[in-house]
Amino acid sequence: MKDRLGISPEDVMHKIARDVMDDYDESLELEMEDGMLGAPFAAGMTEHDYQYFRELLRLQGELVKLQDWVQHTGQKVVVLFEGRDAAGKGGVIKRITQRLNPRVVRVAALPAPNDRERTQWYFQRYVAHLPAAGEIVLFDRSWYNRAGVEKVMGFCTNDQYEEFFRTVPDFEKMLVSSGILLVKYWFSITDEEQHLRFLGRIHDPLKQWKLSPMDLQSRVRWEEYTKAKEVMLERTHIPEAPWWLVHADDKKKARLNCIAHFLAQVPYADVDHENVVLPERIRHPDYSRLPVPASMYVPEVY
Repeated sequence: MKDRLGISPEDVMHKIARDVMDDYDESLELEMEDGMLGAPFAAGMTEHDYQYFRELLRLQGELVKLQDWVQHTGQKVVVLFEGRDAAGKGGVIKRITQRLNPRVVRVAALPAPNDRERTQWYFQRYVAHLPAAGEIVLFDRSWYNRAGVEKVMGFCTNDQYEEFFRTVPDFEKMLVSSGILLVKYWFSITDEEQHLRFLGRIHDPLKQWKLSPMDLQSRVRWEEYTKAKEVMLERTHIPEAPWWLVHADDKKKARLNCIAHFLAQVPYADVDHENVVLPERIRHPDYSRLPVPASMYVPEVY
């Protein structure tokens, strides 16, 4: 029996199976190297999956080059990821950071403001996470919370909401004029796809932690969130920091499209590195390792 959006229990089970495979893919991606994408590795893969893995690995190689260039030139980069709940923002952030240096590329995912932060200048707690020279910061949700969840859920007043729209263009222009490259992404999914992803989380014990009361309210208030998004895009799409929309119903395509687009926004180039020579280890004939009690070792269960 299907629900009002035409989604059957079989659709939900298929969605759970796809998400389980996506988690498996994430582990696989971390182990991948170019040589692994030969015939033995590809056996049993669909052509779609094979092409996804190849292209993801290629793009991640470019991200490493971008990282080197950012460090070498002292560039400062900020990327905002906004969108519907369950739209796949976290998935693309993971694929961007998988092979990068966490000292260079950081993720800022701020919790709800505490009592003290609520009395501060609205942008203050975000400013603390902005990059220094040679750093990239990825915001998993950002100051645009005020234009979305805070507006829809009544967590800000109308005056605060309007003040945000009055000041955010100047704030972002200030960031750009200070030398920060600012890129803003909105991940867009359909009503039906979000509904299906939420059902998948409800029925998958490994994903239930991802559901919060706020997520559930986003289903109830779908149209209010849509209106808030439309106002946000209209009032904050500025030449210095335009919005870019990512079609995200297909997670894998969304990841590749977003990463490829991000790479195109940064004028990076190859950085020459000196050849690394591994030095010889110094050995002393009078040195011997001290014995370690067997009780200190982790049991080898596997």
